[in-house]
Amino acid sequence: MHQVKARQDRSAALDALEFLNEVGAALSQEKDISRLLEIILTAATKITNADGGALYRQVDGYLKFEIVLNTTLDIRLGGTSGLPIPFPSLPLRNTDGSANNAMIATYAANNHESVNIADAYVAEGFDFSGTRNFDKHTGYRSTSFLAIPMKDHEGEIIGVLQLLNALDVTGNVVAFTHEDQRLAESLASQAAIALTNRMLITQLEVLFESLIQLINTAIDDKSPYTGAHCERVPTLTMMIADAASKSVDGPLAGFSMNERERYELKIAGLLHDCGKITTPVHVVDKSTKLETIFDRIEFVSQRFEILKRDAEIKFLRAKLDGGDAVASEVHYQSALKSIEDDCAFLRRINIGAERRSEAALQQDNVRINKIATQIFTNERGETAPFLSEDERECLSIPSGTLTHVERSIINQHIDATIKMLEALPWPKHLKNVPEYAGGHHERMDGRGYPRGLTREQMSIPARIMGIADIFEALTARDRPYKTGKTLSESLNILGNFKLNGHIDPDLFDVFIREKIYLKYAEQFLEAAQIDEVDEAKIPGYVPSNKEFGA
Repeated sequence: MHQVKARQDRSAALDALEFLNEVGAALSQEKDISRLLEIILTAATKITNADGGALYRQVDGYLKFEIVLNTTLDIRLGGTSGLPIPFPSLPLRNTDGSANNAMIATYAANNHESVNIADAYVAEGFDFSGTRNFDKHTGYRSTSFLAIPMKDHEGEIIGVLQLLNALDVTGNVVAFTHEDQRLAESLASQAAIALTNRMLITQLEVLFESLIQLINTAIDDKSPYTGAHCERVPTLTMMIADAASKSVDGPLAGFSMNERERYELKIAGLLHDCGKITTPVHVVDKSTKLETIFDRIEFVSQRFEILKRDAEIKFLRAKLDGGDAVASEVHYQSALKSIEDDCAFLRRINIGAERRSEAALQQDNVRINKIATQIFTNERGETAPFLSEDERECLSIPSGTLTHVERSIINQHIDATIKMLEALPWPKHLKNVPEYAGGHHERMDGRGYPRGLTREQMSIPARIMGIADIFEALTARDRPYKTGKTLSESLNILGNFKLNGHIDPDLFDVFIREKIYLKYAEQFLEAAQIDEVDEAKIPGYVPSNKEFGA
């Protein structure tokens, strides 16, 4: 008989050990803290055959209810249930600063020791008034309790595991045994380690993202235009990625992203322009062609005033010399008008605009060169060409506001981004961040920069980021050198980019088909930019067969 009981005890012990191993494995794999807490409490009630229990976390000197379970009353509060816990947090200290040991949970936390109560209705030394009030309203009988402190690797209390009403094989309430307490303490120790690790990882992730935001804030302080861009591109990137991962047919049917991969792409989006922290602000924010630290158009305008002065002096001298007054007046007024026209012309072309026809550009350049070669006398009495070579070059920019040198400086931000990101010791689940972030200026035809990659050499997430970066730039209304384009204008340009090998054609079709452009517009664009879009007229767009009713 004794041998049979011994075998049963060993079997039960082995079962309990196996269960603890299984729970330990589950705890180490769970990433969601709410589900992790539920696993802990559920496992504790199962291993001790408890009818219910609660799990508290220590937060700022209080024990906060996180999960509450009761099988008999069919109660499941907190955690993934989505149901709030109506019970107040328990203070670990009294108002006078002394330890609050009135309740078994706070006692266990304050004294770092387990509390095992056989019957709360006869136990002394603890305040069970709240328990009795709960029983009075529910008809339940809270009898046996087991409260176990949860300690992290530094011996700090991070929570308390509290179990209620141990049940025997017949379903009767009994006291928690010494074996129950040991098993629950072992589980609490494993759980505390798992919870601490998860919380540390979460805190590190929050810290990491905060550091990224710090970089973007630094960029934002240099250039508010770039800072906002660094916020919008990741959002649009994830919109496109989620839409692409839902494709059930076509070239993207096999593409999908799990949560880790989505997080990796999100981080890449946040960091895709981090290299702009090295770019001179007067280049990033250059709003006119003649702008450096300031807009030099005012210097040029002052020279026109000098020409006016010289013209007036010439006119007055002609009158004093007894020349033809009428002819002098006509010549003077003609000279003034020519000067004012030239000044207005330079002010107009100083504003960066979209590229115009070659004929119009050629006509402008002829006039710029004519103005540039005029000779005027400066404030030092020296004669000089009206425009310096740098001024002439800047005013001759065919589109936008950047010279070739300045555009090269801007383009260097992606080299800086790659260099900065590749220097970091990325963990395995973030190892693709440099590739994703560094590829948003590449083209599908291999004519992009900095590495001249082709479509086949790029991952889908990197191609996604390329579309997001371009569409955000087209629609952005906060750039110093342009106004935000409407949806129809932006999609027309983006469609042509598909046709000329700039962006991924399949992702472009998903972008249109799933109306990602409209979802983004409703969140970030002004109402005036959201015009009617006729998808049938978008260059290069190929609807799916389903759209044709196939």
